[in-house]
Amino acid sequence: MSGIGPSGIILIVLIALLLFGPSKLPELGKAFGRTLREFKNGANDLINEPKESQASHVGVTHEDTGQLKKEQSQGRMG
Repeated sequence: MSGIGPSGIILIVLIALLLFGPSKLPELGKAFGRTLREFKNGANDLINEPKESQASHVGVTHEDTGQLKKEQSQGRMG
């Protein structure tokens, strides 16, 4: 299977024109591009996130982890 190719892309564009009309296609393209960009940024944030900040996913903020580390280093856990 080699992929879609130019004729397949032309067919998809023609079907999209028939379904949505020429006035809606730029709007749909922008929305699709924004969605892909947000998804990519979110995925990159998760990949590049340091292990320390992963605690924020369970309801602990960065300030809480900093305060917890400070208390642990001073021996005031309790």
